[in-house]
Amino acid sequence: MPAEPTPTAGRTLVIVPAYNEEAALGSVLDELLASREDLDVVVVDDGSTDSTAQVALTHGATVLPLPFNLGIGGALRTGFRYAVRAGYQRAVQFDADGQHDAAEIATLLRELDTGVDLVIGSRFASAVSSYEVGRVRARAMALLRFVIRQLSGRRFTDTSSGFRAFSPAMLHFFATTYPAEYMESVEALLLACANGFRVEEVPVRMRERQAGLSSHRNLRLLYHYLRLLFVLAASSSRRHRVPSAAPG
Repeated sequence: MPAEPTPTAGRTLVIVPAYNEEAALGSVLDELLASREDLDVVVVDDGSTDSTAQVALTHGATVLPLPFNLGIGGALRTGFRYAVRAGYQRAVQFDADGQHDAAEIATLLRELDTGVDLVIGSRFASAVSSYEVGRVRARAMALLRFVIRQLSGRRFTDTSSGFRAFSPAMLHFFATTYPAEYMESVEALLLACANGFRVEEVPVRMRERQAGLSSHRNLRLLYHYLRLLFVLAASSSRRHRVPSAAPG
């Protein structure tokens, strides 16, 4: 007799990292849960000081509360560990601020079902994309695309997109290795490529932030881009270092 299916069989977990997102979160969760019947949503409350957790519970999500703010990398690793423990075979990362379109989850999952391990929803892969970014950020993103191409040998149009889908193998890998620092999405992309996972981009529609304030400010953003470039260069050097021959 076949084993009884687990509660997560055939279902997709949507991981929503959230820090002080009470203003937009309710409508985001309503849209998510209305978009597909096979979605379970977990909100990782990253030490919020507002009503983020209460809003998430009210709108039908499971909440994983963190005792203090770990940053998006730590919140996502918590979500990946939850997905692995609960037996989910695929998951989607989704922003709490209303930028991502729940209807586009189907686009990511179709690509995931072809055997891809990490699917990136790109704001810029389409020739008709209307998503706009500021001048400083656009130049920094162009530099990151160049660096990632040099280090990975792959061309990506949106290295920092936070709209992604993950295979079971990718979930297990990121449950213990996902980078914790700010702009971790770029490091995670390079990590997946370096470890032989299949990574692909698909064009998706994205909106502007629906509520709340972005954490991006020019000086802060510049600092994080410079730190990230240093980390990428250092990690690449470690990967390519050849051990010295033992003395004869």
